[in-house]
Amino acid sequence: MLVGQLKGRPCKAYSSDTRLKVSATGLFAYPDLMVVCGQPQFDDVRKDTLLNPMVLIEVLSETTEAYDRGRKFGHYRTLESLVDYLLIAQDQPRIEHFARQPDGRWLYTAYDGLEHIVPIDSIGCALPLADVYDKVDLAAVSEGDAPLEFPHRPAEAAPLDQ
Repeated sequence: MLVGQLKGRPCKAYSSDTRLKVSATGLFAYPDLMVVCGQPQFDDVRKDTLLNPMVLIEVLSETTEAYDRGRKFGHYRTLESLVDYLLIAQDQPRIEHFARQPDGRWLYTAYDGLEHIVPIDSIGCALPLADVYDKVDLAAVSEGDAPLEFPHRPAEAAPLDQ
């Protein structure tokens, strides 16, 4: 859904097999999805460690949620290129969006419910929650019967040129 919206734009999406380096803090991470607009900057000759994402997306899990919201986001905020950080819940239709403002502050907006659409203005895209959760059995997830699996992940297993 997001990758398709980047078609014809000077942006490229990278999936969770591409590593991110936060130079200011030394953190290496594998976000679920990154978007770079313009020329991607890499830390290595293999071109598998990005330095300049504009958008970072993480799918929350019980074991990583606190870290994704806290210390990891603290590292991410030191990236000068980062404009948008999105957290996608597994147990309910909810996306939390942190958007860097021109004065450096971060604006937090939560979108709850399948009827909402998350605008990502920095890249001119939008994420309809109905599309994000299209194949997710939220009833099974809320009852603890099945872990959440986002069906679009396998298609994003390699960097995508758009």
